[in-house]
Amino acid sequence: MARAGLMEGSPLARDILRRTAERAALFTAQTGSRPCLATVLVGDDPGSVTYVRMKRNRSRDAGIDSRYVPLPAQTTTSALVNVITGLSDDPAVHGILLQHPVPANIDERAAFEAIAPRKDVDGVTMHSFAAMSFGRPGLASCTPAAIMRLLGAYNVSPRGRHAVVLGRSPILGKPVGMLLLAHDATVTYCHSKTRDLPAIVRTADIVVAAVGRPEFVRGDWLQAGAVVVDAGYNPGNVGDVSCGEAIVRASLLTPVPGGVGPVTIAVLLEQTVDAALEQAGLAGPR
Repeated sequence: MARAGLMEGSPLARDILRRTAERAALFTAQTGSRPCLATVLVGDDPGSVTYVRMKRNRSRDAGIDSRYVPLPAQTTTSALVNVITGLSDDPAVHGILLQHPVPANIDERAAFEAIAPRKDVDGVTMHSFAAMSFGRPGLASCTPAAIMRLLGAYNVSPRGRHAVVLGRSPILGKPVGMLLLAHDATVTYCHSKTRDLPAIVRTADIVVAAVGRPEFVRGDWLQAGAVVVDAGYNPGNVGDVSCGEAIVRASLLTPVPGGVGPVTIAVLLEQTVDAALEQAGLAGPR
């Protein structure tokens, strides 16, 4: 039986980062300063710490300053909102990333909404979601945008295809469905209350798995030839799709790690430079 081709994200990420570094250098040449991304991390979750370190390293490579704002796990919502509001008001900061998830004692939505829309380079505010949903200019949610870039890079057109999104989070499941819909897919959202989930997934030409449960999607859930995007990342470098089973059913499959993740970081930095150019009145073509 044929094995799926892998939708490797690293080559696409390198291309995005190369062009982003060129545009960051242009910004620096014209303004005398570098684009700046502020990353706020509440607590010391090991996975989040590692992910923030990766983002800071990629920022440096792309010519983007990284301002790291670590906060203790017991930080209150009001204190976090005050920190983010200060960053939103700081003209030296062009983009703000609140690493999620935050500790359970924090109202994550209130914290997200403290990010000024022009600096919402991770695309997590309601303003950004509305812009994506209505097809207006704005900063997209990074992982959904990365998924769309991957589909494009591998010549997968959503037009006329049935896309099933497993997950309805406001920063991944919901926005990726909106972006697929904008590209003329017919979109079905599935979630924990969906009945007969495997049967619905079998109708999908494109499957986006974003449920946060290791190897949740089984190979026999997939129709032969489906394009499978695994947007999950779980302990042990395991995605939300059973890769060993899916690889003999799908036509294309994103690996975990090395699929959606590298492109997500590249899009984040690309949008940081977008935001910096926009704020400086220098916005132009990518």
